[in-house]
Amino acid sequence: MLNKEEIKDIIPQREPFLMIDEVEEYIPGESCIAYKDVDENEWYFKGHFPGNPIMPGVLITESLAQAGAVAILSMDENKGKNALFGGIEKMKFKKMVVPGDRVKLEVRIIKRKGPIGIGEAMATVDGKIVAKGELTFAVV
Repeated sequence: MLNKEEIKDIIPQREPFLMIDEVEEYIPGESCIAYKDVDENEWYFKGHFPGNPIMPGVLITESLAQAGAVAILSMDENKGKNALFGGIEKMKFKKMVVPGDRVKLEVRIIKRKGPIGIGEAMATVDGKIVAKGELTFAVV
C-alpha cells in the first residue's frame, strides 16, 4: 500500500490536482489499483454543481490516468518522467460519483511500444462500474 507521499515519489501531480489517495497494489509496467476518497470539500464541488455535487467525468478520467501513471512511471527507465494523455477511447460513464464515495481505480497496461502505450481503465464504487475506457499515454 502506498500513501499520498509515496505516490508523489512516483508521479508529478500535486494538490489540488493529485487525484488518488492511496495505491493498494501495483506492478511496474503492468497494472495499478488505487483509490480516490471523494470528500464533500473537494475544490470542484463549489461549481459542479452547487446543491448537487457530482465529480466531473473528466476528473474521474484523470484519476484513472494517474493510477495508470503509477504503473508506468514506477518502471526504472521512467523514473522522473511524466505520462501525458495521448487519447481517450471508449470512455463510458455509468454512475455518478458523489461526496462520500470511495472510488476504486484499476488500470491494466494492455499495449506498449516505445514511449506510447494503452491502459484499460475502470473506476468502480461499491463494486459498480462508474467509468470504463481506454487511455493512451505518452511518456516524456
